[in-house]
Amino acid sequence: MIGQRVTRQRVAIAELLESVDEFRSAQQIHQMLQQRGQEIGLATVYRTLNAMAEQGQLEVLLQPTGEHTYLRCEPRGEHHHHLVCRTCGRTVDVAAPELEQLVEALAAHHDFTDVEHSIDFLGTCQDCARA
Repeated sequence: MIGQRVTRQRVAIAELLESVDEFRSAQQIHQMLQQRGQEIGLATVYRTLNAMAEQGQLEVLLQPTGEHTYLRCEPRGEHHHHLVCRTCGRTVDVAAPELEQLVEALAAHHDFTDVEHSIDFLGTCQDCARA
């Protein structure tokens, strides 16, 4: 964690996020840490998650409720998006070259350069749709 002290709390949060494969809120992460016997304050969890997100170590998804959720993605070296089940939180990384082409075309059409975007897709996975 560049520019940050490596503390017991930061290590515990990073290790937990390595084992999580769905977007989780700070409160959920805090609860999971407590279940592992890690006594870390909720404010510390929030600060650490925000710092990790700012450094590009985490993906952040704004839920329809306004809550931020966090996921540590595999460093793939390529831009990608997510399909997220709004019921169970199951998350799938997806490449979308057609979407990237659309973004480039929109930027060119409006005389923009160096355009960044973040798009995630919410839906219902097959398991939840059957339930």
